[in-house]
Amino acid sequence: MEMFFGGWSVLVFIFLYLPIVLLVGYSFNSSRLNILWEGFTLKWYSQLWQNQPLIQALKNSIIVAVFTCGLSVALGTLGAWLLYRYRFPAKRAIQTLIFIPMVIPEIIMGISLMIFFAAIAFEFGYTTIIISHVTFCFPFVLVAVQARLSGVDPFLEEAAMDLGATPIQAFWKVMVPYMLPSIVSGTLMSFTLSLDELIVTYFTMSPETATLPIKVFGMAKVGLNPMLNAISTIFILATVAFVLFAEWIRRASR
Repeated sequence: MEMFFGGWSVLVFIFLYLPIVLLVGYSFNSSRLNILWEGFTLKWYSQLWQNQPLIQALKNSIIVAVFTCGLSVALGTLGAWLLYRYRFPAKRAIQTLIFIPMVIPEIIMGISLMIFFAAIAFEFGYTTIIISHVTFCFPFVLVAVQARLSGVDPFLEEAAMDLGATPIQAFWKVMVPYMLPSIVSGTLMSFTLSLDELIVTYFTMSPETATLPIKVFGMAKVGLNPMLNAISTIFILATVAFVLFAEWIRRASR
């Protein structure tokens, strides 16, 4: 039985990661069709950095992701702390409303936000994209921080204040370091979700603020393009770096 489950696990990992390995490998293939291997090359990466529309789309994505990440971490951490620290009416109802953006179909969220911004005559651009991304990103931060706070000693903060710390000092010097691993994981999650978002962005952007996923989607509809493999490889490496950084933070905070 153990051999069966072990073999099944190996097959699952092969199914998940073999396409990624092939994608990374073909990003160095000199063939434009990407069907047969014709030789090693870096020209697709060179052409990628010379493609100004893609570079601008990447800049737009980073701008949106950074602002989304900062706002999501602030709102998610503060929200988790308030839900943990205080008891007030309609607490469960508020928690339910916060979690709805995590499960609602993206197409519905995108259309509803587009209608909302159009109804209030709000100009589409960076601001509308960031507001839309924060709407579904900050609940992930809140959930991560809440999970961390569920295991905290309720008398830890009181002990710090008994030793002379003010409530603000107790929060920053005791609670924030305790929550740091979950804050980091929520930060990486919100940054990745924002950077990768396509559907909601499509309904809330302007032509000048099109993000990288929008451009990549447009390129993919035309046909195979080796630059797509190069872009994907760069994102894979960035994701691996983020994961390793989060693991380092988690180990350092023990």
